Amino acid sequence: MDTSEVFTKLPVTLTPDSSRTVIRPFSFTWPERFAHNPPRPPALVRRLKALDEDVRERMQAYIAGPMRQRHRNADAIFRRRVEEMRDELGDLSGLSERDLLLVGAYFSQEYAFESAALFNPSLVLIPGEDGLAKDGQLRFLLSLRGIGEGHVSSVTFRTGTWDGGTGLTIDPASPHGIPPRIESHDGEWVRLICDDAQDVSETVIFPVLPQQRQGVEDLRLVTFTEDDGSQQVIGTYTAFDGSHVRQEILRGVDLRTFEMQPLSGAMTGYKGMALFPRRIDGRYVMLGRQDSENIWLLRSDDLDVWEEGEPIVRPCYPWEFVQIGNCGSPIEIDEGWLVFTHGVGLVRGYAIGACLLDKADPSRLLARTHAPLIFPSAEQRGGYVPNVTYSCGALVHAVGDRRRVLLPYGIGDAFTAFAVADLDDLLGVMVAV
Repeated sequence: MDTSEVFTKLPVTLTPDSSRTVIRPFSFTWPERFAHNPPRPPALVRRLKALDEDVRERMQAYIAGPMRQRHRNADAIFRRRVEEMRDELGDLSGLSERDLLLVGAYFSQEYAFESAALFNPSLVLIPGEDGLAKDGQLRFLLSLRGIGEGHVSSVTFRTGTWDGGTGLTIDPASPHGIPPRIESHDGEWVRLICDDAQDVSETVIFPVLPQQRQGVEDLRLVTFTEDDGSQQVIGTYTAFDGSHVRQEILRGVDLRTFEMQPLSGAMTGYKGMALFPRRIDGRYVMLGRQDSENIWLLRSDDLDVWEEGEPIVRPCYPWEFVQIGNCGSPIEIDEGWLVFTHGVGLVRGYAIGACLLDKADPSRLLARTHAPLIFPSAEQRGGYVPNVTYSCGALVHAVGDRRRVLLPYGIGDAFTAFAVADLDDLLGVMVAV
């Protein structure tokens, strides 16, 4: 079998949707050159107070109409925004509760978080018994990178069902996007409460820390199993402030509460780190691309600190001559650790391959694909960034004696597609090293 025949592409795609919006904070004091002295927020409040009451009533009708229709919790968001900025707003005396909603609306913006692109997916089983649907089908959580105005990246979610074959269903996304409440914020660590979301597809994680200003990029999810058998959903992602990147970690406590914090150490100022789903020899292990050319293996006693690593997979074939990196977290199978890879070749084309690492010692490369499994084809070549296929995670499911792989992948940094393969076919096209 040729490597290009291993995967079967499914007739399921996810495309950007400009109708899905979220209300997020708006500041007209950033960049700093726009921060006037005296400060602008109190001046805005004074202008609002000076308006005739009938003018304010017409403005309030706008909130009561279009905004409430698109956002069921618009009033709560605007009121919360006032509380967040109370120390900056000056004298609020004399303003009614409805007037305060106007103040909050002035310091908020409606943001179409997936209007330009929806790509670079990752997926895990929905935690607990909910991960198993009837007839052995799997219920999964899918994360996606959405891009909106200003090329700012956020994380959005979907759920779906997979039967282990070609039967794949993505649940319809809610028309609502719900911003998280920021419970704790010390500049480096933040807890996001998403309890207003009635469905996980309503949850939107957008940049909240200065180091994330330009994006929360390429979340790589994994269900991590502790030595005592307990599990939690963890994700690693790239925080980008417009100039510099760093790796951060997302802990999904219950898919309604998320904790975000930066990773520290010499290995964390790069892209693409992905956590193994369990400890190996008592230590946490990750893959990464610390030199922007090779796949590295990283080990640590502390999940939040990464100081040491070594390159273990280097470019070998023409489709990966520029660089090779891991896609998502390694998947444990009987034969070892299955790792999907991305290779960069001619005309900066990104293609997807795979390799197999030793289960006991993942620094040992056992086998790899000599040619790409998924690549920019004639019908899937265009997009915001042409000639790119890329994934941040896959799922393996055993159905009887057959083991199958579900691989979601982004195309052209624009939209998302899906493909399935027989795991034995995939292993069969690998070349031993």
